[in-house]
Amino acid sequence: MKKTKLNPLHGLLGAVIVSGMLASTAAQAEITQRGAMLANTCVGCHGTNGVSTGPAIPTIAGISKAYFTDNMKSYRDGSRPSTVMGRLAKAYTDQDISDMADYFSAMKYVPQAQAAKADMVAKGQKLHTKYCEKCHSENGSNPADDAGYLKGQWKPYLEYNLYDFTHDVREAPEKMAKKLKELQTAEGADAIANLIEFYASK
Repeated sequence: MKKTKLNPLHGLLGAVIVSGMLASTAAQAEITQRGAMLANTCVGCHGTNGVSTGPAIPTIAGISKAYFTDNMKSYRDGSRPSTVMGRLAKAYTDQDISDMADYFSAMKYVPQAQAAKADMVAKGQKLHTKYCEKCHSENGSNPADDAGYLKGQWKPYLEYNLYDFTHDVREAPEKMAKKLKELQTAEGADAIANLIEFYASK
């Protein structure tokens, strides 16, 4: 039987590939560990693994990396108004924010169980479909939109944020500002309240 002569370069190449894979795994583990360590600084307000237990504070588990990163940097540079986050965000570097984004985006989003008025939920769902679905798909529960979760967030949090957007406290993206204006003009004063009830429902 003819023996195949082994090329020593093949063994070397295999060792390099394995070494690279191990290094990549080790680097990923370090990022995960670092992200988890940094995420512990958020537990007091945003809950364990980013699942909020406070009605004025959003759940950040499962949100997209891009959405987390953009918001943290906006808090840090002061372009997004806040009571506490602006001060806290200044302590984080770009790498810190990236590591936390990796961590929270890997966590499972848990919608909050809270009471919602059925008649308002039904009206809010129609309004969402008409005015909001294009940017907040799957009823506001798709992290791939890079727009944050709406469905299942705490009702007071939703109320405060929509108030800020509709009262020029916080600048809305151009398309969102246009849709909110159309919504209030065409649907009346109760439109925002109906939307909130819909998003608050599971």
